[in-house]
Amino acid sequence: MNIAEVLRNNGYKVTPQRLAVYDAIDNNPNHPNAEMIYKQLQPQYPSMSLATVYKTMEIFAKIGIVKILQCGEDSHRYDYNTTQHAHIRCVKCNRIVDVDIDEKALAKQAAEQTGFTVNGVNVSFVGVCKDCQHAES
Repeated sequence: MNIAEVLRNNGYKVTPQRLAVYDAIDNNPNHPNAEMIYKQLQPQYPSMSLATVYKTMEIFAKIGIVKILQCGEDSHRYDYNTTQHAHIRCVKCNRIVDVDIDEKALAKQAAEQTGFTVNGVNVSFVGVCKDCQHAES
């Protein structure tokens, strides 16, 4: 994806900070929050503020570059993968991992059980990851 082109086509300025934030989130499987992105970029961009990261992520969510995840934490997490999929969060370390499930089948089942017209599916699991399980042993 040419992020500069996407920003321009949506009426936003292309700035070094926005490009850096995009590089930090692009193909990042860790589902970082704004603070994580800020800490990652701080050494290269010491003048960048946390507010800049938050504003940039809001823009990215608005134009469909990222999805905002509400995972039961104090801050939102961000997902570069905007395709429909589920997540699982470790209740010990807060690690978040993508989960591939048959969401069409879930939507069909929900519609059949309730009579609703299903417009979307949002599935999130919680548990304890392998690393935390081993640490408990």
